[in-house]
Amino acid sequence: MAVALLSLIWGTSYILMKKGLRSFSAYQLASIRILISFLCLLPFALRTLSKLNKKNLLSILLIGFFGSGFPAFLYPLAETKIDSSLTGMLNSLSSVFTLLIGILFYSRKAIRSQIAGVFLGFAGAAGLLYSGSLTFNYFGLFVVLATIMNGLSNNEVSKVEGLNGLEITSLSFLVVSPFALALLLSTDINAIFLTPHWLLNFGYIAILSVVGSAFANVIYYFLVRDTSPVVASVVAYFIPVVATLWGLSDDEHLAPGIFVSVLLILAGVYLINRPGALRKIRQMLK
Repeated sequence: MAVALLSLIWGTSYILMKKGLRSFSAYQLASIRILISFLCLLPFALRTLSKLNKKNLLSILLIGFFGSGFPAFLYPLAETKIDSSLTGMLNSLSSVFTLLIGILFYSRKAIRSQIAGVFLGFAGAAGLLYSGSLTFNYFGLFVVLATIMNGLSNNEVSKVEGLNGLEITSLSFLVVSPFALALLLSTDINAIFLTPHWLLNFGYIAILSVVGSAFANVIYYFLVRDTSPVVASVVAYFIPVVATLWGLSDDEHLAPGIFVSVLLILAGVYLINRPGALRKIRQMLK
């Protein structure tokens, strides 16, 4: 149930960003998203401050900036040049980087089928970033960078001591909110009010903030704490599906080759989350 709900929420977030960008710059959108999420969670953050100590401070800073902060800016920056559906597809790499970073920096173990899944994921991502005519979609790299940061944050959540999902989420937005406010104030805010339907577009950002950031992150961090970062990242199976459906409803064009690339990524995610899958397939073929 939690996985399905997260997939629906996060799969919808990319089309909400696209609509918000009609009146707001990428920096304004991300800053407002962080600040609204922070305000929603402020009562819980204040109540949890006493639990912040030397053991978990570094983890909260890492989760705050690499889980809630920088990715919030990277996704809308990417969507200034690429479709929302493509952003959602590339986000599937979060599972790949969750495993890879876990192996490299968190002493997590992996078997050969999971490593094969990593290579499949990278192959699929390369296909999505290649837009034909020997051109490479560099703005898609913003999404790739965001998924690397998500992978680090996912692993860090699993080692936080003495805090539950709600407390981790509220504190993570608390630590990044001053930077978001400073950045928002440095932008041309008056230009927002000169755009048509700016209030409606602000509403899309508000929904993105309350549901897609504050509420969804709480669920996700509880899921990571109760299972593991890799198991929790199974939402990557369904986010591209939801994002693609929203993209099609908004007249986004999807080349047939894109679906092959997505299948490669999802095959990689499957191998990462089902370590014994290759062994079972070999047994069936004998």
